[in-house]
Amino acid sequence: MNWEQLLSLKRFGDTNKRLRKEQDETRLGFEVDYDRVIFSSAFRSLQDKTQVIPLSKTDFIHTRLTHSLEVSVVGRSLGRIVGKKILEKHPHLKEVHGYHYNDFGAIVAVASLAHDIGNPPFGHSGEKAIGEYFKTGNGQKYKTKLTAKEYQDIIDFEGNANGFKLLTESRTGVEGGLRLSYATLGTFMKYPKESLPKKPTKHIADKKFGFFQTEKDFFSEVAEELGLLQTRDGKDISFSRHPLTYLVEAADDICYTIIDFEDGINLGLISEDYALEYLIKLVKDKINTKKYNEMVFMQDRLSYLRALAINTLITDAVAIFLENEEAILDGSFDVSLLDKSNYIAQIKDIISLSVSKVYKSQEVIEKEIAGYKIISDILDVYTNALVKTAEGTASNYDSIVLQTLPEHYQNTDAPLYNLLLNTCCYVASLSDSGAVHIHNKIMGKQL
Repeated sequence: MNWEQLLSLKRFGDTNKRLRKEQDETRLGFEVDYDRVIFSSAFRSLQDKTQVIPLSKTDFIHTRLTHSLEVSVVGRSLGRIVGKKILEKHPHLKEVHGYHYNDFGAIVAVASLAHDIGNPPFGHSGEKAIGEYFKTGNGQKYKTKLTAKEYQDIIDFEGNANGFKLLTESRTGVEGGLRLSYATLGTFMKYPKESLPKKPTKHIADKKFGFFQTEKDFFSEVAEELGLLQTRDGKDISFSRHPLTYLVEAADDICYTIIDFEDGINLGLISEDYALEYLIKLVKDKINTKKYNEMVFMQDRLSYLRALAINTLITDAVAIFLENEEAILDGSFDVSLLDKSNYIAQIKDIISLSVSKVYKSQEVIEKEIAGYKIISDILDVYTNALVKTAEGTASNYDSIVLQTLPEHYQNTDAPLYNLLLNTCCYVASLSDSGAVHIHNKIMGKQL
């Protein structure tokens, strides 16, 4: 892969090449991508979606929105620092083509901003709940009517694939969705493959999948424009990652490692003394002891250690990326950047404590259970109504139910796979409280 091609400014529907040196610096294409994401309704819904603690009433606990904004800030720093070094190493990118290090930062920032945009309500358990409905619940009756890949798409419903759909899906009068640059779309794609074969290798890019069957052709177009390397022959579409995807992943890993841990402390799930000890181990060589000891309040000490930890891991991730640039460009770098971190032992300790004290806390488990029931019930009502309407066997109740769906989800003149996938995507679009509200309505608990 080569950087000039990887930094493509092309957008859906373009017939002419967009050259970087001809860009308006006041409205740079990659920065326009950021604006389009942040003003989208899908991004706004993240303000009421779970990061770790579902339906938390505590003001300082992170939602998907605050998490995404923080990941974007970290991603921008990673991109700019790496971009500066890449341009020093490959000066023709600036001298001939006009690229700047801020371009790298802008691309990584917007892909980071959008990285959770397709995630369902109730955190990662929301993804599992959608899949389980079709794998072991009432939705398994559709298995024989779908192809293997179509069925895999919905039983392993993937927020990343839904995110790509949200960013790119055409609707009447809105061709190409948000029409983001192909460089941004490629960077957004953590897992550039179909749902099958499942985990064919141990390469990080094969861990999950990144697009549904409905977006297969367009993703192939994006991948070919960017010069991503094909990693599989035959009918199974699979490409190498865009190099900047590693920086998006690192930004996400840094934020959830440190900030989910911080949420656990603020909630009282992790004791202050225990927590500060773990963070100090990560940044012990960077601490200004005099400054730290002068801080009276726990929040100040925690904020100081958090900032040091994030900066330490940013510096570490940049060094790993630059050391492995050649392997990243040829597709052979097969782990995340933080898997190669000098601080991997400290990171694992922090994550292990977060898992035991936060992710598996009673509050989280209880609300995840409720989320499973809510999502299953909503899927049951809407899939039945859509499929029966398409078959001409709808009851009056089914007809009434369909009227509660947003208009672009009501179309039943489509193959079964599209009907089922669209229902999954509708459920995924709901906020936590929105899902609860709709569930109460359809279950007759609220007038």
